[in-house]
Amino acid sequence: MFEKRYYYLLKIQYLGFRYHGWQKQPDVLTVERMMERTIAFVLGRKNFKLLAAGRTDAKVSANVAYVELFLNDEPLPVTGFFEAFNANLPQDIRCLEISEVDKTFNVMDAPKGKEYLYLFSHGEKNHPFSAPYMTTLSTHLDIAKMQAVAPLFQGTHDFRNYAYRPNPATQTIGRIDCAEIVENSLYTASFFPEQSFIFRVSGKGFKRHQIRLMMGALFDIGEGKMDETAFKKSLDGSTPMKLERIAPASGLILQEVTI
Repeated sequence: MFEKRYYYLLKIQYLGFRYHGWQKQPDVLTVERMMERTIAFVLGRKNFKLLAAGRTDAKVSANVAYVELFLNDEPLPVTGFFEAFNANLPQDIRCLEISEVDKTFNVMDAPKGKEYLYLFSHGEKNHPFSAPYMTTLSTHLDIAKMQAVAPLFQGTHDFRNYAYRPNPATQTIGRIDCAEIVENSLYTASFFPEQSFIFRVSGKGFKRHQIRLMMGALFDIGEGKMDETAFKKSLDGSTPMKLERIAPASGLILQEVTI
């Protein structure tokens, strides 16, 4: 039995393209598994556990994410741990800050809001180096139509149609504070297409695959496979609508978490 428990909040960022999401799973590479291995190596012990403020799916990246570290028996070293932790983490994971919290802190309840970005382009295939960061559709999209309907996501709705495999007990009423499609000027690279776009969406929390289902519906709007009337009906969970298009994960970024 341990003598005392210490609590720390880790602010991290990672490129998710080669990981099977955050959560540790048998026989696959995940962000949590790599962080656990690194902490155990740096500290030389395994008497700790990690808990994230939400779990990203496979290939989803995070510009800002928060993880709570529960450490038994001894606190983190006063000096050197932050530097050693970053030096031994894989190149696609970085720790930005470490701060001590008390036992009343709950990383799952702490977020006041989350902002996600979905990067995409259309019309022609991108340079392969773009693949970890954005999705490209070979079809031409009507961006104006997509921009016109995206703000309809804003407000309080029953998002049952945008919940992945909900059951009768699933809480699907939620509020979205911002939903818009803008031209991408935030993330740039020499191998990106000349023009790309961002679906920006923010709220307190989202169901599994919710944003990718939202992006899928917007792609259907852009391709003329869904009209505005059907789109509005999809926002009423009392009217069942099977939305089968889930946008690829590699365009999705957890941009910001407000604690």
